[in-house]
Parts: sequence; structure tokens; C-alpha cells
Amino acid sequence: MSLAAYYFCKMCTKADKKRDEGLEIPDDVEYVRNIRYGENKKYHTLDICWPKLVEERPVDVQKDKLPVIISVHGGGYVYGSKEVYQFYAASLCRMGFAVINYNYRLAPKYKFPAPLEDLNAVINWLLENRKEYPLDMQQVFLVGDSAGAQIASQYGVMYSNKEYAAVMEMEVPKFTLKALGLCCGTYDLKKRAIEAAGKGVMRDYLGKDVRKYGEKLNVLDYITEAFPPTYLFSANGDYLKEECRPMAELLKSKGVRSEYKIYGNEQTYHVFHVDMRNEFGKEANGEQVEFFKEVME
Repeated sequence: MSLAAYYFCKMCTKADKKRDEGLEIPDDVEYVRNIRYGENKKYHTLDICWPKLVEERPVDVQKDKLPVIISVHGGGYVYGSKEVYQFYAASLCRMGFAVINYNYRLAPKYKFPAPLEDLNAVINWLLENRKEYPLDMQQVFLVGDSAGAQIASQYGVMYSNKEYAAVMEMEVPKFTLKALGLCCGTYDLKKRAIEAAGKGVMRDYLGKDVRKYGEKLNVLDYITEAFPPTYLFSANGDYLKEECRPMAELLKSKGVRSEYKIYGNEQTYHVFHVDMRNEFGKEANGEQVEFFKEVME
């Protein structure tokens, strides 16, 4: 692990612990933990949560099928876990969704495209096990922040463009990806790889020589009008704020249904929406869900 990634992980661990101190999963949420979706014992686990009541009656997992949100955590490809996102996941499910909160393999041990392979594996697992949980796999939403937003958006390209899926050498299963929610992200993978020039967390993720990936890094070139509807947002204090507008403009130019918003003030920081005590985060999460519900209509 690079020195930059090491200090980044230490900083994030301390900040996330402080952010979530004293929080608990609400009593009205059913939260099932540590389900294996793959072979890697350390990383291939997921949690599923859903509201205990729907229309004021207990959820019947065999009969009630809820729209699904899959959360792709951030962390610069080197940090993060479902534990760090558990309260965020629970807050989303209380808005009427089944939420999937999962771990994926991290750099530097596991490099690109490991997170995309793991997201694909999660979706395959959900399809195979959907009868055991209240999952409507015809109404699936991907949300991601920071590196998770890049991963989720790249998967959206694979889903909507078979040519790019072939470039990535992956077979995307049959399900319906209704929309994406992308927060505080970076989206131009090729640009970031070149700018990093084999340094820091991007070296941990991509390795020293990025040329070997070739066309796989040209993610944005494969966005078409078939790309899923997208709610794209950031914060005024987010160090990646300037990455948001170009992505919004690209989606608009392709005719993709999308919304774009910057929240808060200069003290509204990176991945602010995961802080359950942040009022701007609550606002952003609520408006993202409203966008999802509009897409479902």
C-alpha cells in the first residue's frame, strides 16, 4: 500500500468512527448481516435490510417485493466496508426499499477491475436468491459515492452498452437497472489514471503501468442515451465538487434523464450524505429517493 493510501485509511477510520458514534439501527428496520455472496472470506459478504412494515403491516418476504438499492461504498479503492455504511443503508430502506450493503475487494492486493467483478457477483447472487428476500430485481437502483460513484457509473456503462461490457470481458446478468445515484464522485477514470501517473491510491488500484488496460479506461466514451437515469450531486465543501458538472453536462449531451445539484456550504464536506446527523445529507438522500420514485412511475 502506498504511503498516501496508508494515511488516507487512517484518517478515514478515525473520522468514520467519530461520525457514527452512538448510532444504532432503528427498531423498524430488519437488518440481516454477513451473507456470503462469493468465495473470498474477507470481502465477499453483504448485508440486506428492509423496513419491517409496508402499508402498516409486517413485510412478507415471500410476497412483498420491494425496489432494491445497491450501495457501492467509497474509500478510494483502498478503504471502506459495509460496516461504515450500515446506518446510511438503514436510512434508505426506511424510505421503502430493500437495501444491499456489501463489501468488495480492495486495493492494493486486489486491483482493477475487482470491484466491478464483485458488483456483478452481488447482482448475480441477488437474482439467484431473490425469492428468499423482499427483492424486486426489475426495479434496481445503484448508489455510490467517491470511488463508489465511479464504480457504480462504470457498471452503468457496462449495463447500458454491450460493446463496453465486451471490452471489460464481463457478462452482465438480466435485471432492470432503473437509475443511478452518484455522490461526490470522480468519473473520468482515464483522466485520473493519467493525472496520477502511477502515484497514490490510483497506483494502488491500477498499478504502475495503466497502458495495459487500454480501452477499458475509456469509460465515458461508451456512455449513450441508454445510460440509466441519474441523480448526480456533490457538496460545496467537497474536494471532488468540480468533477460533478462535467459528468452532468455529458449525460445531458447524450440525452440521459438526469438531475444535478450541489448541496450545503463550504463546511459541507465530501460524502456528507453518509453522516446521519447532517441536515444537508438528509435533504440530499431524500431528494435522490424522490428522483428514484419518479423514475418508477
